[in-house]
Amino acid sequence: MNKQGLRDTIIQATLLSFILFLFIFIVGLIILFITDVTEVISFSSALRTIATHPLLWILAMLVFFVPVAVFFLFRNFSNKIDRKQNIIEKEHSKTLETASFISKLIKEDFSSDLKMDDEDDKLSKSLLELRDALKFNKESAEKRRKEDEIRNWTAEGLANFGEILRKDNDNLNNLAYNVIKNLTNYIDAIQGGFYLLKNEKKENYFDLIAFYAYGRKKYSDKKIKWGKGIIGTSAIENKTIYLTDLPDSYINVTSGLGKANPRSLLVTPIFANEELFGVIEIASLNELEKHQISFVEKIAESTGSILSTVKMNMQTAKLLEESKAQAQTLSAQEEEMRQNMEELQTTQEEAARQADRFLKLETTVNHTMLRAEYDSDGTLIYANTKFLKKLEYSSNSDVEGKPISMFIAKKDEEWFKRIWAGLAEGGRHFEGYMKHITRTEKDLWTMATYTCIRNEEGGVERILFLGLDTTEQKKLSLNLEGVVDAVDRSSIKIEFDINGNIKEYNESFVYLFKYSEKEISKLSIFDLVDSLELELFNKKWETIVRGMNFQGQFKVNTKSKEEKWIRGAFSAVYNMYSEVEKVIYIGNDITNEKLMEIESKHQHETLKKQEKLLRESEKELSRKLKEVKMEMIEQYREVEKAKLRYEATIENSTDIVITTSHDNKIIAFNKAAVDLLGYSKPEVIGKNIGILFSDNAIDQSAFLTKYTGPGNHKIIGQREKIKIKPKTGKEIEVLILLSKATVDKENSYSAFIHKVEG
Repeated sequence: MNKQGLRDTIIQATLLSFILFLFIFIVGLIILFITDVTEVISFSSALRTIATHPLLWILAMLVFFVPVAVFFLFRNFSNKIDRKQNIIEKEHSKTLETASFISKLIKEDFSSDLKMDDEDDKLSKSLLELRDALKFNKESAEKRRKEDEIRNWTAEGLANFGEILRKDNDNLNNLAYNVIKNLTNYIDAIQGGFYLLKNEKKENYFDLIAFYAYGRKKYSDKKIKWGKGIIGTSAIENKTIYLTDLPDSYINVTSGLGKANPRSLLVTPIFANEELFGVIEIASLNELEKHQISFVEKIAESTGSILSTVKMNMQTAKLLEESKAQAQTLSAQEEEMRQNMEELQTTQEEAARQADRFLKLETTVNHTMLRAEYDSDGTLIYANTKFLKKLEYSSNSDVEGKPISMFIAKKDEEWFKRIWAGLAEGGRHFEGYMKHITRTEKDLWTMATYTCIRNEEGGVERILFLGLDTTEQKKLSLNLEGVVDAVDRSSIKIEFDINGNIKEYNESFVYLFKYSEKEISKLSIFDLVDSLELELFNKKWETIVRGMNFQGQFKVNTKSKEEKWIRGAFSAVYNMYSEVEKVIYIGNDITNEKLMEIESKHQHETLKKQEKLLRESEKELSRKLKEVKMEMIEQYREVEKAKLRYEATIENSTDIVITTSHDNKIIAFNKAAVDLLGYSKPEVIGKNIGILFSDNAIDQSAFLTKYTGPGNHKIIGQREKIKIKPKTGKEIEVLILLSKATVDKENSYSAFIHKVEG
């Protein structure tokens, strides 16, 4: 029942009680008139009849008192029902809110919130903690997945490009095209250009030797002068330039990539050993991410090192060819001198020409290689400009007469002394990588050759050092070795032959699978994969050995048949005939992540079950509420009966009974009070109790002072003699006894008053 219905019920009950008792009163009055035939029916005779028959005036009092009592009892009961309904509605709303919150969690919607009623609301607090935990797990898994994808993507790309750079390092055009083609495709770009720095007529320019666009090889004779456009700026400043939001005509005006309108442009210089070799230019319809830009820079760095090596190889080959040709010429000349002395003059002239050629050869060597000469004791006799520059000395006077040990690191001294001792005794020459120390204590790595130059007696006259600066290549090599070592330490690495047999493995593999070295030698990939996934994996393996890379996750079994989950990539490795020679797998143990995923699914199912229990609880709660409601209605009926009995008793009492509320307003005034004090009920109901007492009486009586004053400090249960003021104004001396009743934390007071006779 709603609030309006309850109000209507109260009004109806009040009117019905009033009409009922009025009807009873009138019927009683008529019966008395009928039985008393001596009285003439009139208003005065009716008053006399009422005065002489107590039952009639009791009924008259009930006509007014009972409706008032019914009204207040119904109103109190209505207030209780309202409070119960509010509690029920609040609990129902809370249940719906909780069910909605759980439903959103099941759908992985973590943006919703759940309001807690108080700090003891454990269910809400637990659900909020569950939401935060699920949200954190999802974000952590997504972050790890993305980081793994980037690492795998970078590692796979570096491996692929390492193979490309090793394969085509004898042909610059093929190398450039394969680099730009694979780089453009690998980062999902649309166009790419490879510019090689060239010099003609003492003028530097960039020549577009490889151009790849929209999945096809393009041909262009594009040439860009030194310092012009973005290509020239990137080369001069030796830095990568990345542009976005390009104008429609930008590419056509400033680059060699045609008339496409890409969204972003990346230009990266190709440097090695502080020497510029060219520029890579990439255009994409999408904005490039940081790891893609970094990857392009690494490829440019690796390409520069390869170009540097190719250049040195070409120069060295050229020098060797010249040296060989000159040696053959000298041999022929010597033979000719022995055979024909008359051609001595011609031979001398030819010798002069050959000397000139040797001088030019020496000059060429001095321009391209580090060169120094030492005596057999290791004292430096001569050093060329290249040697001085690389080791950071300004002139020969800084190094001539100094021991070779000043160019060798202290950690390498013992090793180098053994090599030098062999050279000083005329032993075999030394070839290989060697680290020198510059004047400022920097490392200078060289591809070094130490060769003995003998005198006419065959003894060692001096020792010649020739070297090429390979510092950058060595750093790159050390860096790559570090990367490989990092992969070995952080990931599972396994090498298989094309039949799936294990050939190489690292410690991470042994740690995960727990097999011994002897056991591993007999294992294949098919022994590791879980039997339930083996059929599907066999099909994947067939594509892997045909050269298609595979990346994903699958379940494996350890030696103790413990189930593990690993995620990684299978990459095919080709031999010199472009045939798949072996397969490398690099991956990581993701068992904990997989278990978390399984646990998350389990929690999801648990939440569904909890939701079902909540629905059942809601039905049970509705049933119990219905029972409580019926019980309250029954209690209300009993209360009504008791209330009617109480009101009838009070109204018909010969004692004066006056009831006041907590704020001292009169709420009940029985018939005896009306008769004694002369006030009608409408005149006093709702008025302050103070109207029945004079100010003088209140001041002289502590009882009246507290009774008529505010607060709950009234004198209860103690009979007092006071003076009360009727409507006529003449005070009457009475005895009063005050009682208190508390309903819903509100006090009401009933005063029982007797007139003092005499």
